[in-house]
Amino acid sequence: MIKDDVQYRFGDKIRAVRERKGVTLKQVADKAGVSESLISQIERNRVSPSIDTLLNIANVLGIDLDYLFSDYRQKRKVDLVRCGERQRLESAGVSYSQLSIMQGGGEEHGIEAYILEIASGCCTGRGDYGHVGREMGYILEGEGTLNYGAEKYELREGDCISFSSDIPHVLNNPGQGPLRALWVITPPKMLFFRS
Repeated sequence: MIKDDVQYRFGDKIRAVRERKGVTLKQVADKAGVSESLISQIERNRVSPSIDTLLNIANVLGIDLDYLFSDYRQKRKVDLVRCGERQRLESAGVSYSQLSIMQGGGEEHGIEAYILEIASGCCTGRGDYGHVGREMGYILEGEGTLNYGAEKYELREGDCISFSSDIPHVLNNPGQGPLRALWVITPPKMLFFRS
């Protein structure tokens, strides 16, 4: 559905990155699993993409979500996420349930927290690159392996790990059951945003 009053506009940023990388609309569409026409409409801010489509496009172009959502940040003194109103993202056997996004006096003081669930045999991300900031994870259930650069860390229920996010990293679930963890990132990567 084409709308002239699209509330969230990502098109200019997506087009700028795509053109800078020399990637065609068709190449993005094929890799993101959508039509070339849809990519064109998104870039012209004619439609708002679903979160799945937006995540796929960002993944194809290597766009940090923080960059895409930076225009929609709002300043709040208190951030409350009620249990029944928690946002949830799911992709490739990994789900993120929002606990909080808190913007600080400067971006370096903001945090993002969520419950991370990884199905058996699945993992977070690809580990091609790191990002600015720090992360902390507390394993609530199951077991995991954090690949951090060339190093590997085995994690079990009750373990807590923290690290600088600028090194490529991937959290894997090699166990038979689900891996659940409390995860905190600073500054926020804006996996979620609230209006």
